[in-house]
Amino acid sequence: MLDRVLARYPRAFQLLLADGFYAQAPFFNLLLAHGKHALVVLKDKRRDLDQDPGGLFALTPPQAGKYRSRQCQCWDVPDLTTCPQVNAPLRVIRSRETYSVRRQITKPIESMTTEWVWATTLPVRQAATEQAVGFGHRRWDIENYGFNELVNEWHSDHVYKHHPQAIEAFLLVAFLAYNLFHAFWPLNLKPALRRGRA
Repeated sequence: MLDRVLARYPRAFQLLLADGFYAQAPFFNLLLAHGKHALVVLKDKRRDLDQDPGGLFALTPPQAGKYRSRQCQCWDVPDLTTCPQVNAPLRVIRSRETYSVRRQITKPIESMTTEWVWATTLPVRQAATEQAVGFGHRRWDIENYGFNELVNEWHSDHVYKHHPQAIEAFLLVAFLAYNLFHAFWPLNLKPALRRGRA
């Protein structure tokens, strides 16, 4: 499926954000062969790709960073050849993020810490550590806001014609309409009109 998308829409994207399931050499190599980059969240602690950088993280002082309102400590280990099956060196980024949460109005504010680890083929010169951390979190934004809104507000889960080309055409038009709407909303709609409509 990804082969077909890359062949038919070669300029559609430069970076593919993916779940931990895709942290595999064939996936990275397919994208690299098409001149694309991948950024994949690492979840499986048994993988060499997750274990090997752990020792390097311990030897590297963290960089201070920020993601939205979260304070971050970030470790960035580039040029890893831990996975010789991948046709390029990988970069592993770890982010320890601290933020405040109030569970209910009557409860006190709690300090929470989460930790994320990503593997990417994206070189440091193309994306600094803090920017790569932002990209890693965008995968959830795309899923939670993009696809959730497309299904619930734009009804893109309803198939009007059961032919592969018709489904593809409908989804492309839905994505185009969604992108145009969201480009117009924050950039061109006057603040006085936007109030109360978000």
